[in-house]
Amino acid sequence: MRRPTSPPAWIKPQLAALVKAPPAGSDWLHEIKMDGYRMHARLDAGRVQILTRRGNIWTDKYPAIAQAVSGLPAKNAYFDGELCGVLSDGRTAFNLIQNASDTGQGSLVFFLFDLLFLDGADLTALPLVDRKARLAKLLAGAPPSLQYNDHQIGHGPAIPPASSSNGCPTLC
Repeated sequence: MRRPTSPPAWIKPQLAALVKAPPAGSDWLHEIKMDGYRMHARLDAGRVQILTRRGNIWTDKYPAIAQAVSGLPAKNAYFDGELCGVLSDGRTAFNLIQNASDTGQGSLVFFLFDLLFLDGADLTALPLVDRKARLAKLLAGAPPSLQYNDHQIGHGPAIPPASSSNGCPTLC
């Protein structure tokens, strides 16, 4: 593994693909598709940047999320996840994200599903399940605004697909 001193400024995310049915078999890792904004968080020596999937810096829109990331037990890290507005009953509501960015407050949760760099180590060559295991360990004891997005190995066809805003099923 290459050992950079700081995480990269931005990594182009791998995006979910529209499929007719989830792939079957134990070679596949399945995650629930969240209804929010795909975001990255970059932690470098206590300084946090919240980045959009196109690399725009939105840290000022979500200061509480940035503060939560800065409290994680790492010197530097690069996270991939989905920022969602969450209602009191656990359902996500996309408009909560917009309201929070307008006011700087709200019921936002950053669901993290990948850890690409950690404390100077480039983790991108590791299998996703290994990166997710490190991520879960890092998030133990994190504030409720940072949640580990779990996964399922195999059994993809048993997971009902979510619907996108246009009614098409989406799977990742």
